[in-house]
Amino acid sequence: MTRIWILPLSLAVCGSLVAAAQFVKGAIGAGVAFLLLSVLLAGLNSPLAFPRSTGAAEAQRRSAVDGRPIVYWRVGCTYCLRLRLRLGRSARRMHWVDIWRDPAGAAAVREVNDGNETVPTVVVAGRPHVNPDPRWVRAQLPPSP
Repeated sequence: MTRIWILPLSLAVCGSLVAAAQFVKGAIGAGVAFLLLSVLLAGLNSPLAFPRSTGAAEAQRRSAVDGRPIVYWRVGCTYCLRLRLRLGRSARRMHWVDIWRDPAGAAAVREVNDGNETVPTVVVAGRPHVNPDPRWVRAQLPPSP
């Protein structure tokens, strides 16, 4: 649980220290800029930037019922963040599994990636796709109700 917060907290703390140093030097504008940038980066690299994760078994069950793709991801993955940001609101129409929180999700990813935990791995209709183009993923979504 704490592993997923190491990167965002590190970004926030380091940015705060740099901002404090800028404030001490009298560069208020630079300090504020560093502080805002570090908070933004921390937020983007935290689990808060992604839709709520479910377990792999639950995601597979739900996907079988509603036909929505499953995205296996982890915090700190720039490719996962790219996919999430490029999908925009469409991301909520998918099932997200954080492989750092769900050992079964990590095992599912290793199974289809030759033992590697390569994310994002998107499963559409039972077929895994590693780091697919976000436009392709959006095209695989069922129509919204």
